[in-house]
Amino acid sequence: MTDNTLAGVETGGLPTVVIIGRPNVGKSTLFNRIIGSQQAIVEDRPGITRDRKVLEASWLEVPFLVIDTGGWMPVGDGTALDDKVSKQVEEAVDGADVVMFVVDASVGLTDDDSMIANWLRRTRRDVMVIANKADNDRREADRWEFMSLGLGDPIPVSALHGRRAGDLLDEVIARFPEEARAQRDFAEYEHGDDWDGDDEVAAPRIAIVGRPNVGKSTLFNRLVGEERAVVHDMPGTTRDSIDTLVETEDGPMVFIDTAGMRRKGKIDDSAEYYSMVRALRAIDDADVALLVIDGTEGVTSQDQRLAERVNASGCPILLVLNKWELVSPENRLEKMAELHRRLAFVGDAPILKISALTGKNVSRLLPHLQESIAQYHTRVPTRDINKIIAAAQQRAPGPKGAKVLYAVQGATDPPTFTLFVNREIPATYMRYIERTIREEFGLGSTAIKMRVRKKS
Repeated sequence: MTDNTLAGVETGGLPTVVIIGRPNVGKSTLFNRIIGSQQAIVEDRPGITRDRKVLEASWLEVPFLVIDTGGWMPVGDGTALDDKVSKQVEEAVDGADVVMFVVDASVGLTDDDSMIANWLRRTRRDVMVIANKADNDRREADRWEFMSLGLGDPIPVSALHGRRAGDLLDEVIARFPEEARAQRDFAEYEHGDDWDGDDEVAAPRIAIVGRPNVGKSTLFNRLVGEERAVVHDMPGTTRDSIDTLVETEDGPMVFIDTAGMRRKGKIDDSAEYYSMVRALRAIDDADVALLVIDGTEGVTSQDQRLAERVNASGCPILLVLNKWELVSPENRLEKMAELHRRLAFVGDAPILKISALTGKNVSRLLPHLQESIAQYHTRVPTRDINKIIAAAQQRAPGPKGAKVLYAVQGATDPPTFTLFVNREIPATYMRYIERTIREEFGLGSTAIKMRVRKKS
């Protein structure tokens, strides 16, 4: 099958490859090997991957989507969280062109492998059995034990060391529909030999960040329109940053569900540490960050630290008070006063009071997102900048003869201005100039970088 969506997520018509298997057989290691970088968290214990992670890969110039999933087990055989992870796996398989069923050649056939094989045969998908951890010739010979699964010849590979990874990908793309393999040739025909594939403007990236268990994944699922992230009332459910491209009325957007972030001193295992690293990377790469705060608890010291981190990254920030329906009317004024006091340093950042669980007021996020993205990408003509600064200096001249001689915008994302001055400008006067630029050009809450160059 070749569809343009994968359980509600835009695929752009690319074929999809889903990696499944029981826990701890090396699915995420294989995912990283195919992508060509360390994108999924890998650790030698089960249960690290919980959500679906979807990224684009290519082999022999044939593009496709590859999807990492958590470990599958029959519904009812594990915890409620295990059941949700398994449901994610099943939804991914329903939209797949090729399913890579990963087994562990170093362990051999298990009862769980047999149960997964029985389920896969019923799905009628194109399934490849991948005998992972086949690090040598002897292990490769052990793969024939998996013939009893009834899903064809097992393909040996070592995802960790890359052994036979090229042979595996050759087989993968050979199974794609003919029209998918012909996409590259069509693109070259349509655009010409000089086309480099960069004509389209990248979709804005929106990172959803916050402490553990404040409702980030619930909000992510609400924005995406389906249950893409595993939601559970246990802190730390989300392990990795999950990117999903969503078509909205205002065009495509990439929403990123990140792991809950705690203080470094509170992190007690390596998986949580790498989750935090991925979340910080998502903030640095984002065009806008949604800082989700538990409205019932109010702003905590950890919320303050996260807001400082987002502010330092330079991207606009939207403050989202989740679970607002649970806050009693008599406590709401107090919660808002506390927010303004503890997060005063983020300036005029929009504050949205929502319920991710019921969807109340979530639709109000999109207009604010569009406004923040536009501000983040703002470019102001040099003539206008100098005109505004000259007028500001006429109204309030700089102290001790300090003056901005000339100004230019050197970059966007965030807007960055270079001021050429005759002498050192006091910090208070710099804030005045910055506030003037922000108000005159409608830059709202987006960060502004100001660089000062003194005339030699």
